[in-house]
Amino acid sequence: MITEDLGKRIRELRRKTGMSQEKFALKIGMDRTYFASVEAGRRNIAICNIKKIADGLDVTLSELFEKL
Repeated sequence: MITEDLGKRIRELRRKTGMSQEKFALKIGMDRTYFASVEAGRRNIAICNIKKIADGLDVTLSELFEKL
């Protein structure tokens, strides 16, 4: 499912930054529990929040979706 694949991709990229979920969520102004549910693939996330995450990871939207 796309939400699970996106969550895995986000987790992979976040881990490369060395940040915890909590630190990353704080960096992008998102609640940690919401962000955790995105990474777990349990959220149908809005595009504006996907953009926030991509910006926080310093990747473009196309890079974020590259391996899905």
